[in-house]
Amino acid sequence: MASGNLKAIKRRLKSVNNTMKITKAMELVASSKLRKAKEQLENSRPFFNTTFDTMQEIARNNNDFSSVYTQKNRSDSKLFIVISGDRGLAGGYNSNVLKLAASGMDKEKDMVVALGNKSNDYFSRRDYNIAFKAVSSTEDMKISDLNHITKLVLDLFKKGKISEVSIVYTNLVTSLTQQPTIKKILPLVFDGEITNNGGMTELISYEPSAEVVFDQVVPTYVTGILYGAMVDAYASEQGARRNAMESATDNSKDIIEKLDILYNRARQSAITQEISEIVGGSEALS
Repeated sequence: MASGNLKAIKRRLKSVNNTMKITKAMELVASSKLRKAKEQLENSRPFFNTTFDTMQEIARNNNDFSSVYTQKNRSDSKLFIVISGDRGLAGGYNSNVLKLAASGMDKEKDMVVALGNKSNDYFSRRDYNIAFKAVSSTEDMKISDLNHITKLVLDLFKKGKISEVSIVYTNLVTSLTQQPTIKKILPLVFDGEITNNGGMTELISYEPSAEVVFDQVVPTYVTGILYGAMVDAYASEQGARRNAMESATDNSKDIIEKLDILYNRARQSAITQEISEIVGGSEALS
């Protein structure tokens, strides 16, 4: 009986040790990917911040400015671009962002652009109105791959089929903290009133007009916002996965320690029983 118990504990120890090796390896991989994603996120921000500042300058310094991208139409439908991961084993990363997206949507009216396998599966199973599904992995997507999505979104907005466009993604607050976020990107809203600087003469002349230049910049800006959200979400996914795998590795160590104690106790019990049997047999012979 004791021998069988020892074998069972040894098998469990081997199994937990193998699991710990896997979770430790996954933790190291996620840490490496997180560093690269954070660098990519920081490198992408300056260009698109400058793009937004340019658009804001055009809008605020032209008193006759008007653009379809700054006006809300009368459509009852909204569009949500939902960014999730392609794989699990990342704690609550996927479930948190998907629940946040679903909580802000009207299933009967709103539309979804699903980026990430988990997002595709979630909204497909629940019969949401999916305008676009990304085929490639979010990890492999480049900024050039997002031009098609930007064109689709802007066309729907210009044709009045949707009144708002929002991105739902996970923001990397710190390496240990990830925050699901909804960010509205259309219609564009700038701080303060759109004015011509109190009647001052324009210092910049836009040809053929400020509106045309503005509308030409909007696709680049939307693509940049989408790309930045994807990089942020990817970094958050790696951070969440690293935290989950670190926790799993620590739990494995705790289980191994407890199993070692059980094994030693069972082994001692087996040895004590064998000694007792030997002593009992010796006494019987004598």
